[in-house]
Amino acid sequence: MAGAPSVSNSITVRLELPVGGAVVSHLTAAVEKAGGLVTGLDVAASGHDRIRVDVTCAATSEAHADELVEALRSVDGVSIRHVSDRTFLVHLGGKLEIRSKVPIRHRDDLSLVYTPGVARVCLAIAENPEDARRLTIKRNTVAVVTDGSAVLGLGNLGAVAALPVMEGKAALFKRFADIDAFPICLDTQDTDEIVRIVQAVAPVFAGINLEDISAPRCFEVEARLRALLDIPVFHDDQHGTAIVVLGALYNALKVVGKDIEGIRVTMAGAGAAGRAIAALLLKAGVRDIVAADRAGVLYEGRADLHGAGSWFVEHTNQRRVTGTLRDALAGADVFIGVSGPNILTGADIATMADDAVVFALANPDPEVDPVDAAEHARVVATGRSDYPNQINNVLAFPGVFRGLLDARSTSITSEMLLAAAQALSETVHDDELNESYIVPSVFHPGVTETVAAAVKSSVETLRDSQG
Repeated sequence: MAGAPSVSNSITVRLELPVGGAVVSHLTAAVEKAGGLVTGLDVAASGHDRIRVDVTCAATSEAHADELVEALRSVDGVSIRHVSDRTFLVHLGGKLEIRSKVPIRHRDDLSLVYTPGVARVCLAIAENPEDARRLTIKRNTVAVVTDGSAVLGLGNLGAVAALPVMEGKAALFKRFADIDAFPICLDTQDTDEIVRIVQAVAPVFAGINLEDISAPRCFEVEARLRALLDIPVFHDDQHGTAIVVLGALYNALKVVGKDIEGIRVTMAGAGAAGRAIAALLLKAGVRDIVAADRAGVLYEGRADLHGAGSWFVEHTNQRRVTGTLRDALAGADVFIGVSGPNILTGADIATMADDAVVFALANPDPEVDPVDAAEHARVVATGRSDYPNQINNVLAFPGVFRGLLDARSTSITSEMLLAAAQALSETVHDDELNESYIVPSVFHPGVTETVAAAVKSSVETLRDSQG
């Protein structure tokens, strides 16, 4: 699925062209004929005979961007001076910086911020380590940790290539929850070493956000760190995705008038995200889940089961369905895909129950074309920003961590995840709810605050119950 022109493949072309005539309109026409979209046209310099123009246009891919450049080059009288990829420009020099919150103007300031004054603070923390939350960055700081083994949908790219994603994650933490997050990309994919390193750096942080760590390693890393540390450990690829999926499903079921305990759910993808989604759906009351991987439905007795597949057999498919994903999809009320592109067609969606709900979340190309799915399903959601109902983890993790940090939580429970999902669903009011609006925009005011308040309340309820 080629998709529509997107800002993520946006370029700015600096070119020169003759003054007068219809050359400028020819530029726009050339881009549009080549399938692009002109989003800006600015005169950078002007002379008596020629002008210099910056043309900004959106493409569908890097290869398409090259085609747009050639289309501009073909316009009579145009000479290309420079081509800038706007995505790469945004990342030049990195997306983060560290600034002091206090002024350092003279010797007195230096004595307070650093030696000798800082020694008194060190001694106070040594005497009472809990003061670190009050007297250092710890109270509002999260580590974004990866081993680079499952970067986006790109695969095992390693630590250095994962850094732009972790920087972006840290930037989102700051933008949406005012949390100071630090990217930590580990040049190891050994489970024991990952656990040791994170445990060693944990004193700096009030929470750990694991990111882009492949299954099944991610399960063990998370479980061991949760047992070792007195701060919450959250694997966003699992639990962030699960929260947003459940929050969206609550609202989708309102639209189609179905009860969560009575629906049949078919899932494609049995990795980290799939397992976390299924686990949270079960906690929320879903009783009938059938999952499939590349080899077909996961059922008891299948010879090649291991890792997350074994978990699915133990916890799902009570009807003992066998066969292919298509076999499991027939008659299902809900499809949730966290697998790969174009594995289903509109005709497959047509075999689902009436008023079906389709969450095709593979990115950038979903499991089924959203347009084709919408011909047969009542509600369709994807992971893409150019279709309605984007299932985006940004709706969850900033608020979840804001709530955890504000409550000074030491752990994360499934009840907290359920609270976050319910709060997210409630940000869409009943008078706003429809087939094309089951989740809010990531920029919707109040999303982070609402989710954070629900998580904080859940933490405090748990603390009260424990005395």
